[in-house]
Amino acid sequence: MNHWWRRIVGSLVGVLVLICVYAGLYQLGMAAFEGETKSYAQSIQVVLETLTTAGFGGDAPWQSTAMNLFVVAMNLTGVLLVFLALPLIVVPLFQEALQDRPPEATDLTDHVVICSYTPRSDVLAGELEAANVPYVFIDDDPELVVDLNDEGTNAIYGELDQEETLHAANAERARALVTDVDDETNAMVILTARELSRDLTIVSVVEDEDVASYHRYAGADEIVRPRRVLGQSLATKAMTTVSAELRDTIELSEELAVTELLVQDRSDLVGQTIPESGIRDRIGITVIGAWFNGEFVAVPGDEHRIDGNTILLVAGRRDDLSEVKARTVSSLQRRPDRVVVGGYGVVGRAAVETLMSEGVATCVVDDADEPGVDVVGSVTDEDVLEAAEVSDSRSVILTHDDDATMIYATLVITQLAPEVEIIVRANETENIPKFYRAGAEYVLSLSMVTGRMLASVLIEDEEILTPEMQFELVRTTAPRIVGRSLGDVDLRARTDCTVVAVERDGELLTDLGPEFVVRGDDMLIVAGSDEAINRFVSFAF
Repeated sequence: MNHWWRRIVGSLVGVLVLICVYAGLYQLGMAAFEGETKSYAQSIQVVLETLTTAGFGGDAPWQSTAMNLFVVAMNLTGVLLVFLALPLIVVPLFQEALQDRPPEATDLTDHVVICSYTPRSDVLAGELEAANVPYVFIDDDPELVVDLNDEGTNAIYGELDQEETLHAANAERARALVTDVDDETNAMVILTARELSRDLTIVSVVEDEDVASYHRYAGADEIVRPRRVLGQSLATKAMTTVSAELRDTIELSEELAVTELLVQDRSDLVGQTIPESGIRDRIGITVIGAWFNGEFVAVPGDEHRIDGNTILLVAGRRDDLSEVKARTVSSLQRRPDRVVVGGYGVVGRAAVETLMSEGVATCVVDDADEPGVDVVGSVTDEDVLEAAEVSDSRSVILTHDDDATMIYATLVITQLAPEVEIIVRANETENIPKFYRAGAEYVLSLSMVTGRMLASVLIEDEEILTPEMQFELVRTTAPRIVGRSLGDVDLRARTDCTVVAVERDGELLTDLGPEFVVRGDDMLIVAGSDEAINRFVSFAF
């Protein structure tokens, strides 16, 4: 509101100056052209009457042409001031008065305070909503806060590192506070929150791993490093796209593992449906679902044919999964163990470190000329990609933090080297389908990894076992289905999730038929997409 007061004061000063100038000119004009002597006060009176169009006083009519023209000019000036005041000051003031003011406080308790709204926050918000955990965002953008509240999302306006803001967010009575801005601002928020409450659980999202110790010293209870985890996961996926070796799995027991298998173009599965492939017919193999161009299908049927962008989500014995894995790899393609990494930020560095630790040769492309960068230039430039010898590589990992640039780079690489696998870091989950349409083989979003890692820390009855993979595998209770059989509940039809195992009395039960009855102390291992898991949690709690 201060800018409006400044505008109003400036306008009033301008009008006063104009009145004073006109009064002086009127006094001189009356003496020169009308032969009358007027005091300055009398001149001001006439000028005010003229500018306000209230009348011309006792001096009218004027005898000289010059004075008549001068009075006409003052009249026009008065009308002009009225018309200018309406659109520039009066109307905006009314509009601002009628606009929704962003809320600056909340009365929530036992909630999660999330400092700053980002695209990464959407995944976390979805996880919290599914678990019925209340939350409130704090952001210093008033328009964004108004928009969030209009959409039904709890958000308040305030400076993130100010004690009065955290107090207004009822942080003293919250179950946790999450700060995900930047490393420096996060440190300030942690210090402020810790001064406000010694018992509050504080979780910080760290970009630079070197600052993690500073955040702990400032008072953070948990440190989350999603970028490093994301880089390691992308590198692992690059090492398994061509190899027939089964390595990127979640081992639940000696008898059960869960994994996602990227089907390579020209493998013998391409062109077949899941029923035609015979995967389901193999004893011990459960097809939990599949991604077709970024869309998760829980029960793929005859209308879904496997192609080079299909990712299968399967569970079973490791030996059986290894056999299925071998069928996803093209027997025609033999490419060198060399990976091009586009982008050398936190994600890119983590990917390079992981690849090098496994003896995989790398070539780093980045705009910045710094140690560790092999080819300087844009990953969207064909000449730069040719200098990096993309065509002679196994795969390309794209790790820049701008989705538009990465989508364009995917299109360029697809045209330049169509045989090369493209593995991409996306920032926003909603852009994942665009990457697949552009030609990417595997996409993992920073939003997804961050949201899952935070949810594992914040939600007591839920443990996410796969924060760094495209599918979600959770270990959770299910109080609303206790005493009911899996066949009676029919979770797959209701939620698109599959219960792959149950922990009971220290044992992992994997032979779960429709007659299996859930007990109160059971821990269910459930697999599916993020949306499917959220539906399951909402249904089971």
